[in-house]
Amino acid sequence: MTRIAFSSDHAGYLLKDELLALARAKGFEVLDLGVNDGNSVDYPDMADMLAAALADGRAGIGVIVCGSGIGISIAANRHRHIRAALCHDVTTARLAREHNDANVLALGARTTGIAVARDCLEVFLSTPFEGGRHARRVAKLSGLAVAGDRPPAV
Repeated sequence: MTRIAFSSDHAGYLLKDELLALARAKGFEVLDLGVNDGNSVDYPDMADMLAAALADGRAGIGVIVCGSGIGISIAANRHRHIRAALCHDVTTARLAREHNDANVLALGARTTGIAVARDCLEVFLSTPFEGGRHARRVAKLSGLAVAGDRPPAV
């Protein structure tokens, strides 16, 4: 089973801890990158720590949480190997995996209730990448050249 890295800022740590416990209960190995209290931290730093854990192989996928989920997902997506999807329901969590091969689930602690967040995590962890027509697009997200592909005419 893939190890899951969890990271949050001070606004998201309680939700992060709930989701980490759920992943553990489902049998996943987890890596808790913090934070573990309400002391103020900068969400870009927490996104960078998660990106480093995925880059060096300490984890295969990640979960990031801040107040809205917006800032931490923007920060995470600055890393070429990260495909962080800010999800608000099970449909966006499923599509993030199926169509975008998202490797990081981003959630907002102030915008998403615990039950919905738990459902999002379960769907995210259980949904495979569909591949096919989506594979070319995902390759472009990682900066990989796609043979015979060219930008649309303007």
